[in-house]
Order: sequence, then structure tokens, then C-alpha cells
Amino acid sequence: MTDDKKTIAFVVYPGMTPLDMVGPLTVLDGMASTAQEYRTVVVGETKEPVTTDNPLKLVATHTYDEVPSPYALLVPGGAAPTLKALADEKLVGYLRTAAANAELVTSVCTGSLLLGQAGLLKGRKAATHWMFRELLGAFGAEPVAERWVEDGNVITAAGVSAGIDLALHLVERLVGAEIARTIQFVIEYDPEPPLGPLDWSQRPYGDLKPLLEHTLNEALADEPALRDKLLAHTGK
Repeated sequence: MTDDKKTIAFVVYPGMTPLDMVGPLTVLDGMASTAQEYRTVVVGETKEPVTTDNPLKLVATHTYDEVPSPYALLVPGGAAPTLKALADEKLVGYLRTAAANAELVTSVCTGSLLLGQAGLLKGRKAATHWMFRELLGAFGAEPVAERWVEDGNVITAAGVSAGIDLALHLVERLVGAEIARTIQFVIEYDPEPPLGPLDWSQRPYGDLKPLLEHTLNEALADEPALRDKLLAHTGK
């Protein structure tokens, strides 16, 4: 890219959860339309359609090579496909090199595991989806049960919808509360879920260890060293 705009790169890869990216992209693209020193792009290994964990397919606007040094990076998550992506050397390598000079490195849901695999979370507090939180310890991170957590230039969010909170925080940080509040009104982000707020004492699945072990064994059957590293952090 040849102009001086600050590029916010959203990374796509096979099997990711679309809302992890589309929610924050909607917020930050709204910011870019007002604060025109910013731009949003969607980055992938290729510009071919990428499958997700639902029937929607996504297409990158740019390849890794076209956006080598973004101003900010956002990595979405997913379930088993994201665990498989931990062994994707091109993806993890891009995250590592793109983050080297980025002002902000962010993730939603299990996207933080990919940041961890790239060596970007050592000694940092980090958040992710509650089912996978303890796996962050495998990458030298300190898992926290927060909607989003900021540690230096790395900001990680919890599962899926938390990405919208993260993005609004980024807008406030980059261009101020007035624009962030305006975007919140524009997207009418005022959650009132039909069943009310979550009661975390009633979270499903009970003992997560068997489910996590099954997911890791299935997703990383061809990566035994990585599988075993994560299995060591499947709960106490």
C-alpha cells in the first residue's frame, strides 16, 4: 500500500467464526468512514473464497504480501478449525511479522490462541472464549475472565460478540468517545438478550476437560507435539 493511511487488517482463514470479524469490522469501518486517516482491509493467504464455520464464505480484499505491516491487526477465532490453524505456518508467520511493527495487535475469541502460537502473548494477560481460556497458559499468557483485556499494545477479547465491545473500545482509543458513541447508536448496540444476562454459575457442559480433550485430539491429530502441549492445559 502506497499512501499514508493507517491500515487495520482483519485476518481470514478457513473455518473461522464470521461474527468474530464482521462485528468489529462493521464498527471499525464506520470509524474509517469518519476518520479518514484509517482504512480497513481483510487479509488472507489468497483472495479465493474462504469457508467459515457456517454456510457463509468470506473473501479477502488483500493477500498477506500486500499488507505486510498494518497499523493494527485483528484475528478472529473459531472452534476446531482455529485449533488446526495453529499449525498453519503461513498464517502464524504472517501474524508474527505483521505484529512486529503494528501499533495494535488484537483478537476475538480463540483468535488469541493464534496470537499465542505466534509468540505474541508471553507474559501478557489475555482473554478468549471461556471454553478455551486455560489453553492460553500453554503460550505463556495469563488467562483472564474479562470481556476484553489490554496489555501493552495487545488487546484480546472473549468469545464472539465480545468483539464488538473490543472494537468500540478501539474507536474510543483511536478517535475519541464521541465517535465511538455515535457508532454504537448507528449499529444500535444496546444488548437486551431474551433470556437476560448470562449466569456464569450455570454455564453448560459441566466439566470441560473431556470436551476439550476430544476437540484437541480431533483437531490436532496430525500435530501431536502441539496437541500434547495444549492438552496439558485442559483444566484442573
